[in-house]
Amino acid sequence: MRRKVWLLVIILIALLLGVNNTIYYVTTKHSLEVSLQHELETAAKQIGVSIEVSRRGSEKYQEEIGRELRAASIASQYALNPDVEKVTNSQLEELAKKLELVDITLLKRTTDSIVLYKSSDPKERSGYRTNSWNPWYTAFNQLFDDKQVTVNWGQSLTNFWTGPFEFSSTTTDKIHKWGYYYDGSTNYLIDPYISYASRQLDYDQSTGVTRLINETLAENQSLQEITIINPATFEDGEHLTITENGEQLSHMTQSPISYGSYTFKHAHDGKNVKLAVSTNEKVYQDAVINGKHVIKLFLPVDVSDTAKSMLDGEGQPIQRYVLSVVADYSTVQQALDMQFRNIAFIMTGVTVLSLIFLYWVVTSYRKSQDKLVRKAQETYLDEINGLFQSIRAQRHDFMNHVQTIHSLAELGKTEELKAYASELTGEIRQMNDIINIGDPAIAALIRSKMLQAEVLKVDFTCEFSEINRLELGIKSLDMTRLLGNLIDNAFDEVMTHEEGDRRVHIAASHKAGYFQFSISNTCFRIEELKGKPLFKAGYSSKNNSHSGLGLHIVKSIVDKYKGFISLDIHTADKIAFIIKIPF
Repeated sequence: MRRKVWLLVIILIALLLGVNNTIYYVTTKHSLEVSLQHELETAAKQIGVSIEVSRRGSEKYQEEIGRELRAASIASQYALNPDVEKVTNSQLEELAKKLELVDITLLKRTTDSIVLYKSSDPKERSGYRTNSWNPWYTAFNQLFDDKQVTVNWGQSLTNFWTGPFEFSSTTTDKIHKWGYYYDGSTNYLIDPYISYASRQLDYDQSTGVTRLINETLAENQSLQEITIINPATFEDGEHLTITENGEQLSHMTQSPISYGSYTFKHAHDGKNVKLAVSTNEKVYQDAVINGKHVIKLFLPVDVSDTAKSMLDGEGQPIQRYVLSVVADYSTVQQALDMQFRNIAFIMTGVTVLSLIFLYWVVTSYRKSQDKLVRKAQETYLDEINGLFQSIRAQRHDFMNHVQTIHSLAELGKTEELKAYASELTGEIRQMNDIINIGDPAIAALIRSKMLQAEVLKVDFTCEFSEINRLELGIKSLDMTRLLGNLIDNAFDEVMTHEEGDRRVHIAASHKAGYFQFSISNTCFRIEELKGKPLFKAGYSSKNNSHSGLGLHIVKSIVDKYKGFISLDIHTADKIAFIIKIPF
């Protein structure tokens, strides 16, 4: 028992230390994660501001290019015949070279479309229809009808409109910027255009968003990737159309990834992008991607003016995009490892000191317990010595008893002889009961109940085995109250039966880890007792002369020693209370 207690205490201390270390680890980890998220959010906001400045600068630069295209359009108008039928493709080729343009195309309005009619580019001389070019087609019609474009996108000037750089429908691997001019003096739109590589590329490489992203990643080793996401097209993927030549055409303005790279892909990215846009709140994703533990931040960025370089799937400009920043989680793990190395020595010292203190406490407790046990054993020995003294006294008086019996027999005093013998037998029986039971308190209780049973004509039997250790775990007063109430309860029940049916049996034994007591008696009303609150204070299944406290007291004592009490009513005409008390 003592070893079990010692082992239990050690396990408890180890468990407490483990819980303490776990709590420290979890709270420290959470604190570092929150700190990383805060730093990531701060960096992302700074990056977002810088990207917005760079993006706006790039679009402002495109506006200057747009003005140049308008000037080129006006110059072309003065150089060309106002009737498209009188303009030759060779004239357009010569004019494009002089104005340092990629090409010049003239658009003609037909009954059901607007087509590419004549051009310095041979690929744009085939009457290519523009009905599917939204919102370009809408802008073309507004120019022809009103000489002014009101589309809420692109750049609109007097008699002129231009969109952002985009892939060409006739040359799908080229990126151009087209300008469209019409003032009503011709029967065609003038469309001069330049290439991205010749004008915008140098600017973007010097001060554009792509360069800003690359420099930011180079300066921050913990950042793994920066991505500008078009939320309107992200979940659907790259927006492709089929040209009249049967080629697949991608659209820069509708690309799911507007700037940066997208290699750290996760299944929840689409959901997180949508959540960030709909709530206008930042969203975090903690995941292992490409074999690396990372934290992804999705930060919604509002566009104060119309983003000319980002369209939704319907060709309309978006008002908000998402900035995705990926950070390496290893910074958190490294900080955790460092902190735990620092506290490892402290925790080890505290653990050793705790175990030493625990050993001292347990040792002191064991000594005090040993002292109590010795005192209990001494008391028990005194009681046994008293019992043996009584037996010696009884033996010493044995000859006197024999002589008295002999004299009464010679005198023929039969009644006096019977009374004397009965009195002597009762005294011997009581002494034998004490010897057989082994526990003086219980023996005394059983002896008194046997005498009571004789008076009440109750067949009272008992069976005790190996309960000599009972006093080490249970107070004698509690034990006599427990058994006394159960026996009285049994006597009360059998006294309602005929004399031949008055049977009460008590058994006590020492099991593995607990003491077991069983008190059974005859009962002819088992069905009435099913489901009754027998252990409730004040409840009695008998007449009103009973207080209803007996079984409640029994239950209280059993609970006090962390024991169990059960009711066995499965045997016909018999009820039994079974008690198990651990030690």
